Amino acid sequence: MTIVDRRTAALLALLSPFAAGSARAESAGPSPHSSSNSYDMGRGDGVHWIGHEEIGMLIYPGMTIMDLIGPHSMFGAMMGAKIHLVSRSLDPVTSDAGVTIMPTATFETCPRDLTVLFTPGGTDGTIKAATDPETLAFMADRGSRATYVTSVCSGSLILGKAGLLEGYRATSHWSCRDALAGFGAIPTEARVVRDRNRITGAGVTAGLDFGLTMVAEMRDRTYAECCQLMSEYDPDPPFHAGSLKTAPREVREPMMELIAGFSEQAKALAAGGIARR
Repeated sequence: MTIVDRRTAALLALLSPFAAGSARAESAGPSPHSSSNSYDMGRGDGVHWIGHEEIGMLIYPGMTIMDLIGPHSMFGAMMGAKIHLVSRSLDPVTSDAGVTIMPTATFETCPRDLTVLFTPGGTDGTIKAATDPETLAFMADRGSRATYVTSVCSGSLILGKAGLLEGYRATSHWSCRDALAGFGAIPTEARVVRDRNRITGAGVTAGLDFGLTMVAEMRDRTYAECCQLMSEYDPDPPFHAGSLKTAPREVREPMMELIAGFSEQAKALAAGGIARR
C-alpha cells in the first residue's frame, strides 16, 4: 500500500460514519446534493462525502513539485474522486527539485469533461510549457468545459496564455502576478482568488490553502476541515519572511534580484498576448 493509499484509508476510516449516514439519506430519496457538480458549502446534513469528480492535473518538466503535491494531497483525500496526472506522453516527468512523477494520462487520453483542470507553476519549465502549442491546445480545450479552471503559483501564466483568464481576477506568485494583466486578467493579491469558476492560488505553499478551498467547494467545509486536521495543517513558521510585505529588506531585495530574470520572461510571455488557435 502506498503512502497515498494509507492516507486515504485513514481518512476513509475517519469519515465512514458520516459517509454511511449520507448514503442512508440519499437512499431515502432525491437530494439537491446528489449531482457530482452540485455541492453544499455549509455544515451538517448536506455534506457530500463521496463524489465522482474527474480532476486533471497538468504536469511538465521543470514544474515546482510543491505546487503539485500540496493540491494533490487535498484532492487525494476526496473519496471517490479520480485524479489524472496529465502530460504530453507517459514518460516520467522531472520537477525543478529533481523529483520524478509518473503521468497517468496524456493529452489524448485525459477525459474530455473534467470537474477540475489544474496546473502547477515553476520558472523556466513554466515558460516553456506556456509556449508549447500542444500544451496550450490541451488546456484551452479542457478549460472550455471544465467545471473549475485552476492553478497555483505561476501556473496562472499557462492559464493566461491559453486564454482562460481573460476578464477574470486571478493571482500568482509575487514575481509574475502583475504580468497576468497582459492576458486580459485582473491581477489580485491574495492567497486564493475566486472569480466565478476560476480559482487560483498564490505562490507554492498557497497550494495547501487552495486545495482546502477546493475541497470545501466540491464537498463541504466540514470535509475540508477533516482533511486539514488529518494533514495537521496548522502553520506556525519559525520566520515571518513569507511575503513581500513581511520579509525584511535584507531578504526581500536579494530575492527580487535573483528572480528578476524570470519576472522579465513572464512579462515578455504576457506581452505576446493570448495564444490564438
